[in-house]
Amino acid sequence: MTTIKTTCSACGDVELAAEDLVLELTPLEASGRYVFDCPFCESTQHRPANERVVAILLAIGVTYIVGDELVSEDAIMRFVDSLDDWLEDITAA
Repeated sequence: MTTIKTTCSACGDVELAAEDLVLELTPLEASGRYVFDCPFCESTQHRPANERVVAILLAIGVTYIVGDELVSEDAIMRFVDSLDDWLEDITAA
């Protein structure tokens, strides 16, 4: 399991797992912010995420939101599967 090290504004350094964060992506940009609840004081923290941070968090499987919509890996796979079905339908015609 990958450990993510970040900072709580009240508690200082904290360590989190990928499932402890949500990445909020800015539409049409490669940046955004990540959000987590501090494991010590339980306050919600918001931290900026530049292109490098976004790439790392996505690579380790952090759930992300684009705009207002939560996108899970299962939702992406269902979409990809529907495209496969669609492609089969149009090539069979």
